[in-house]
Amino acid sequence: MSFKIFSLQLTGKIKSVAAIEQKRKQLADDYAEFLNTESSEELKSFLELEKYVNSAEFSSKKKETEGLSFKGSEEEKQLKEFQRLQKSARIKNYFKVAGSSDLLRYEKDKESKKLADFYALEDYVKEGDFEKDKREIEGQIFKGSAEEKHLKEFNRLEKSAAIKAFLELDGSAKLEKHKAFENSEKLKRFTELQTAAESDREKKKEFKNLRKDAEIKEYFRFEKSKKLKLYHEISGSHNLSRYNELKASTNEEAFKQKVAYLKDKKKFEKSEAYKKYSEYKKLASDGVVVFVLKYEKSKLYKNYLDVKESFDLKRHNELETLIKSDEYKQKKAWLEDKKRWEKTDDFKKYQDYQNDKKKPEFVKFFKYNKSNDFDFFKNWDLVFEDSFSATKPEDEKWYTTIPAATKSGVKNFAMPGDLSIFTDGANLKTGQKLAIQVKKENKKGMVWQMPAGFVPAEFEYTSGIISTGDKFTLQDGIVEAKIKFDPVKQVASSFYLSAGNNVPRVNLVEMGPNNILGIYTLNGSAKIASEGLEINNLKKGEYIFTLQKSGANFTWKINELEVLQLTNSELNKPLELNASSMVVQPLAGSSAVFEIEWIKCYRKK
Repeated sequence: MSFKIFSLQLTGKIKSVAAIEQKRKQLADDYAEFLNTESSEELKSFLELEKYVNSAEFSSKKKETEGLSFKGSEEEKQLKEFQRLQKSARIKNYFKVAGSSDLLRYEKDKESKKLADFYALEDYVKEGDFEKDKREIEGQIFKGSAEEKHLKEFNRLEKSAAIKAFLELDGSAKLEKHKAFENSEKLKRFTELQTAAESDREKKKEFKNLRKDAEIKEYFRFEKSKKLKLYHEISGSHNLSRYNELKASTNEEAFKQKVAYLKDKKKFEKSEAYKKYSEYKKLASDGVVVFVLKYEKSKLYKNYLDVKESFDLKRHNELETLIKSDEYKQKKAWLEDKKRWEKTDDFKKYQDYQNDKKKPEFVKFFKYNKSNDFDFFKNWDLVFEDSFSATKPEDEKWYTTIPAATKSGVKNFAMPGDLSIFTDGANLKTGQKLAIQVKKENKKGMVWQMPAGFVPAEFEYTSGIISTGDKFTLQDGIVEAKIKFDPVKQVASSFYLSAGNNVPRVNLVEMGPNNILGIYTLNGSAKIASEGLEINNLKKGEYIFTLQKSGANFTWKINELEVLQLTNSELNKPLELNASSMVVQPLAGSSAVFEIEWIKCYRKK
């Protein structure tokens, strides 16, 4: 089978990577330019122009243009209509007012505060509020008012004997002395002696002497007085509370002012209503108000208002603007020009069409327009890409552990007999390309060994692996990688697709002890069975390896040349991308490198 590769290289059918990438870039650039042109307004305009200049409409318009003249044209009708409106008395009188000094004064004065005040006061006077306020003010008199009633009540209470007695005695020295004597020892003794037995002559004698005492006589004379009786009766009474309440309220300044207001015969002349009425009369004769009221009733102003929003004025202004416009003047001159066709837009369009046909972007567009050169771009979407320009494998794209370790959440481990252990990214170098490095160095790791499970082990070599795992899978589509084919016999370097396990898998390419494109499966003895194409005779160097998957059908290409087709239903499922290097025999040197410049995956649209 390896002779196939030898003969393909010998006959030059496997093109160089540089030529392919240059052609792809040129085709991609041309496609981008094609799409840009295809969606451009320029192409749209050109196609519309092409359609137009070849149409019967274009030919008809040319004949029609050559047959036109100003006489009888729409432009002539517009000019005549404008001249008729210009002579109209209503329009003339409108322009006498429009922009005049009187109108400017009126528009300024009608917004003045004076006029606003006048209208407000006029509404107040003429709508009845003034008369209502006047009647209300003039109806407020002292006689019969609450204030008069309060004063009368206060005067009546103040003249009463009880109030007078209270006012005379309350807080007086006489009353205080009387109250003090009530608790005196002399009065107490006199009271005791009053009830003494007749047989007690000494007490009787003492009683008679005290009865003649001036203080006791004065005490009982005042105690039995009418004034004191009235004092006691009025103290704490409603009349006394009412007297004090009225005295306080009638002495308040607001009460006095209200009484003065009610007694004032000229209260109306001092009112706000009278002030407003006087201001209204004053404003009614003010020059600004008189001018505005007179002007808005004038015939010229009424005509101005009638015409201002009229159809005739609107039409007059439209026609005036139209006739004075350069466009109208040019149209009129054009209609009168005997060589008008050469000056038309259609004539210019025809010349533009002839020139545009020669533009390079249009020439290229029509070259590709009906070809199948861009079928790949039209039918396939780029769904995964990595050129490894980052400083390390991108976390959102790659795991750096074997799929089995990734799924179980453990670190990388090896199988019995493996000479190398995968590190978690330490042997992966990026920046311009991916380099999976095999190094001769001692490293501790774990080996999966049944039935013990994970067993510690020492390894002489380290290597690396990348896997998309569940971050990206390809059900059907194309995967391509630019890979340096430089096999090292002691190291199995592979780019392969699998469904989480090492086998079965699809080798995009494997190099080392076996240089092969194809499929690995497990046979009935649980041994790896290989089916594919040996590429031992492939020259060292960079190649673009391509795998197209369609269900269970797989097709391989080297530098765009199809070299192998296989079918495997077991692999008809979503597959993840993997790349790794494993030491299978002791290295002659201390290291080996597996280089991948870029990876791209496509899915059909």
